[in-house]
Amino acid sequence: MPANVDLTPVFDFLPCRTPDNWLAVAVESLPLLMIDHANCEKKAAATAMSLMHRYTDNTPLLNKMSRLAREELRHFEQVLKLMSQRGIAYESVTASRYAQALREKVRKKDPHKLVDTLIVGALIGARSCERFAALAPLVDEELRDFYTSLLRSESRHFYDYISLAKGLECASVVDERLALFRSIEKDLIESRDTEVRFHSGVPSP
Repeated sequence: MPANVDLTPVFDFLPCRTPDNWLAVAVESLPLLMIDHANCEKKAAATAMSLMHRYTDNTPLLNKMSRLAREELRHFEQVLKLMSQRGIAYESVTASRYAQALREKVRKKDPHKLVDTLIVGALIGARSCERFAALAPLVDEELRDFYTSLLRSESRHFYDYISLAKGLECASVVDERLALFRSIEKDLIESRDTEVRFHSGVPSP
């Protein structure tokens, strides 16, 4: 882990750490994990672009989402390159339940919808960062260096999302909504899952 990347805020923000059982299965499923990682980067860029199109009057959001979208697309390209070098075909895989389950609780009307969407984005970014850090010591050197290189940007993405959310509603409401989504996220990460994906729960035997 880079000496100048402090992940303490990320770890404190998340409701739990990745279970060892998930890590054990993940390191044995790296081709599948890399395909899903590529999908996650592509979806993250698309989400940022969607927010830019919807909230054109929010200049702080436009600036942060523009940078985030560029970074996520660059990460997507980097994953594709690594996959190509390893002979991993970019095949279609089903999405995990994770993001959809979080978004089901997003309120329907703005500005509340945007607040919840940003909280979900913060949790996804923080979990991605935590999993890169957890996986890095367990994989080969090339992949370790790649995952380590993503920590700075992913930790910033988490911070950008939650900072934007806190600028839209009073602190008590944001904290209340965050508590709800953290509870959902904890259950998704610690409960049994039917498949191994980058944000999945513990895969069933």
